[in-house]
Amino acid sequence: MRETTDILISGGGVAGLAAACAFGSAGFSVICVEPNPPVTEAEAEGADLRTTAFLHPSIPVLEAAGLWQRLEPHAAALQIMRIVDAGGEKPEPRVIKDFDAADLSDKPFGWNLPNWLLRREMLARIGELPNVRFLPGVGTASVLTRETEALVGLSDGRRIAARLLIGADGRNSTVRQALDIPVKTLRYGQKALAFAVSHPIPHGNISTEIHRSGGPFTFVPLPDRGGQPRSAVVWMDRAAEIDRRMALPVADFEAEMMERSCGLLGPLTLVSRLTSWPIIAQIAARMSGERVALMAEAAHVMPPIGAQGLNMSLADLTALLELAEADPAHLGDAAMLDAYHRKRHLDVEARVRGIDLLNRASQIGAQPLRDLRAATLDALYSVAPVRRGLMRAGIGVR
Repeated sequence: MRETTDILISGGGVAGLAAACAFGSAGFSVICVEPNPPVTEAEAEGADLRTTAFLHPSIPVLEAAGLWQRLEPHAAALQIMRIVDAGGEKPEPRVIKDFDAADLSDKPFGWNLPNWLLRREMLARIGELPNVRFLPGVGTASVLTRETEALVGLSDGRRIAARLLIGADGRNSTVRQALDIPVKTLRYGQKALAFAVSHPIPHGNISTEIHRSGGPFTFVPLPDRGGQPRSAVVWMDRAAEIDRRMALPVADFEAEMMERSCGLLGPLTLVSRLTSWPIIAQIAARMSGERVALMAEAAHVMPPIGAQGLNMSLADLTALLELAEADPAHLGDAAMLDAYHRKRHLDVEARVRGIDLLNRASQIGAQPLRDLRAATLDALYSVAPVRRGLMRAGIGVR
C-alpha cells in the first residue's frame, strides 16, 4: 500500500513533533513516525525528565506552530544566566558572574519546560490539525530517493511517497545512514545526569552553572510546586562517577549534590528519579541530500551547555519552514535543500566548536588551569561590550 504526503518526518521526539506542528500549521500535509510512543506523564515509566530552555529567538516558530500559547503557562522564565567558578581547593564559589537579559532587551533569555510536558502539549496540538498524522510505534525501515520524491518504507509495511523527508531521528539517524552522510564525532568520557530537586532558597529565575572539574553542575528554574521552589539539574562528570552516583542511596546522593552545588540554593531534596546519557559532540557532513533534510540530533549533537541543543534544532526548523513557505511548489527540490544546508551548516559548525571548547574548559582538573579558567571568566565579564556580545551569541541574536 502506497500513500503520499507533502512531508514525512522520521522521528517524533520534541524536535520532530515541533516540526510536525509547524509544517501542519503552515498548511502542508504531514506524516510523523516514531518507533517509541511518547511518554506524556512525569511519573510514567520511561518519562523524559530532562528539561528544555527555549531561548527567545525560538519563540516565533513555536507561536506560528500554535504551540507557544499551550506551553507558556507551564514555563519558568530564565532572566539571569549565572556562571560560578568553584575550582579552588575547596568546593565553594570564588567567582560569580551574572549575565542579565535586561542588558539586551525587556525579554528574558528564555523559558524552561519539562520534556515530558512538551510532548504532551505537542501531541495535543497535532490532534487539532487534520492535515497531520502521527504514527506512534512505527519507524523508518528503508529510504529510496529520486529527483521527484522520497520513497520511505515503514516498519509496519506501509510505503510513503513524500516530496520532502525530514530526518529528525536522533544521533544514530536511520535517514542519515540511508543517505550515506558521514558524521564527525567527539567523545569526552562523560555522562550527564538529569533530575529535579526542591530547595528552600528561591531560584529567582536564575539559571546557575557551577564549574569545578569533570563538567558543570547546572540549576535550571522550574515553576514552584506546593509553594516549594524547584529546579531541574544537569550534572556532567566522568562516566564512572555518574554511574557511581546513580547507585548511591538517596541520602548519600543528596549529600554529594549539596557539596557539588556549593549550597547555593540550600539543602537539596531529590524529587524525581535519575536519568543519564553519554556526552558527545557530533556533526553531519551535510544537512541535506536528495529530497531529504536533516535536523536536530540527526544533524548535530552537543553537550548540554548554554541551552543550545533544541534551540539549534528550532533554528533548523525555522530555516526549513521559511524556505518551504517562500516557494511551496518547489518543496524538497535540490535548490531548496541546498539553500537550507548553506543557511544552517556554518552556524552549526561554529556552535559545536564553541560548546566543545566550553565543555573541555569545564572538565579541567589541574589547579593552575582551574585558576586560569576563573581569571578568564572574570576578565571577559568585566568588559561590557564583550559581555553583551557573549550573551547575544549565546541566544543566537545579532
